[in-house]
Amino acid sequence: MISQTHFATRPTFEWPLARHTFALGRRTLVMGVLNVTPDSFSDGGRFVDRYKAVAHALRMLDEGVDILDIGGESTRPGKSEPETAETELERVLPVIEAVLQARPDACLSIDTYKAETAERSVEAGVEIVNDISGLQWDADMAGTCARLQCGVVLMHTHGRPNEWRTLPQLNPEAVLPLVMDGLRDSLQKANSAGISDQRIVIDPGYGFGKSFEENYPLLAHQAELLQLGRPILAGTSRKSFLGRTMAQVNHGVDMPIHERLYGSIASMTAAILSGAHIVRVHDIRPAQEAAAIADAILAAL
Repeated sequence: MISQTHFATRPTFEWPLARHTFALGRRTLVMGVLNVTPDSFSDGGRFVDRYKAVAHALRMLDEGVDILDIGGESTRPGKSEPETAETELERVLPVIEAVLQARPDACLSIDTYKAETAERSVEAGVEIVNDISGLQWDADMAGTCARLQCGVVLMHTHGRPNEWRTLPQLNPEAVLPLVMDGLRDSLQKANSAGISDQRIVIDPGYGFGKSFEENYPLLAHQAELLQLGRPILAGTSRKSFLGRTMAQVNHGVDMPIHERLYGSIASMTAAILSGAHIVRVHDIRPAQEAAAIADAILAAL
């Protein structure tokens, strides 16, 4: 009998940042989510108070999170009006400054698609710009990131948040090519602006313009994105497509956001076994434990 594995062989990369250099692929890095917003889908309003936000950030750092991703604007489905850069900065800068004052060695990421927010955040000590638009929504973002020489996460997003509920349904076999083409375009835009490949991580953008069912063929074939030659970040934590599937064991009702831990861990583990180098999560310790098991499986290939 011939044995066969369907797990991805995860390539290794060095990710050089301003103060940190991460060896990606030897173990899965855990990125913790901190939304300093009143309306984010999962924890909107919980950490809009800067003191609560800083306290939560320090808890995640004490738990051993590798990267802390701070966001000042919700991109929940149906949102029609974006926040201004001024509003974003009013929310995130005091938190960034307080966290780095308390933990100077922390590695911070800013979740923004605006060049002004990215620049001010990096000047304040952030090392990574996590752009959900993949450099597509602000014409100045690519050049700004190139000049800042920061780490960059390029996410694929299908449409804008105010369009997501009305986008035509994709055939399952069309999802991966859509994401692959979009990420390839973002990589080309980054390279043309002078962002070096070694500073770039890609993200398939689970839930971002993909309907409930469309996320599963993307997750099933995520390993094919390794053809793009960059490490992968996967963020499935608490996403709506998980809640919809978990309705099967919840009397036909979508599982509430804060009861999606097990689904989040299952999808995160699948993403790691399909080549993800970094996972973006809300629940740090469970993610670390599951990632350690997934990493041990990959090490045994």
